[in-house]
Amino acid sequence: MKNLVLFTFIMILCILHSCKDEKQPVLVDKQVVKTIVKEIPKKKIDSMITKDFVLGKFNYTKHDAFEKVSASHSSKTIYLNKNCYEAFKAMYEQAKEDGINLKIISGTRNFYEQKSIWERKWKKYESLEPNVRALKILEYSSMPTSSRHHWGTDMDLNNLNNRYFEKGEGLKIYNWLLKHAKAYGFKQVYTEKTHGRTGYNKEKWHWSYMPLAETYLEFYNANISYADIIDFKGFEQAQELDVIKYYVNGISKD
Repeated sequence: MKNLVLFTFIMILCILHSCKDEKQPVLVDKQVVKTIVKEIPKKKIDSMITKDFVLGKFNYTKHDAFEKVSASHSSKTIYLNKNCYEAFKAMYEQAKEDGINLKIISGTRNFYEQKSIWERKWKKYESLEPNVRALKILEYSSMPTSSRHHWGTDMDLNNLNNRYFEKGEGLKIYNWLLKHAKAYGFKQVYTEKTHGRTGYNKEKWHWSYMPLAETYLEFYNANISYADIIDFKGFEQAQELDVIKYYVNGISKD
């Protein structure tokens, strides 16, 4: 009997020691999304959304809902929506545990930053007819007032070339994101143009924090018209090309 008691005591000690050394798991799946999203109740999120917000006509560096990204997570000065960034940090830690290094190379861009990108390309393709010119830019760049990057929910990761993600380190990163990003609320919105997806070309680097982006897109569709997509060169093509239908809403439904 004494031997049985001693054996049981030793086994308990071993189990306790094993538990002590075990690493605490990173929150995944619905736990991450719930933990982060519940910080801002939906009613409060809705009350924060304005037309200027979804159109990118605000200063995100001074906006309460935005946060500067740490240099350890980015390649330059970048801001993201705070909730989106919290979710990214959780995903980043899990990726690091798995030997994957995620790096944010682009985040929030307001109307004026997007206008600079658009008008630079508008000049680059000045030899083309207006519609063709706009369509060429729209392969990978949004018209100002129509970009998901305005919202602070979308980020570009590691490299802006699809080929980078087809082999070596890039392929490892992409496969990890395909397997795990959804657990943290992120989705690749610009996939292959199949199952009716329209708009921008495939972007393996572009990931969107859906718990917030879905709400912002819903507001955009309910409140924004072509009368709001103005004040940049070539804006007249927006309605002609129906960019709200085919580009703003041209995301993966999977």
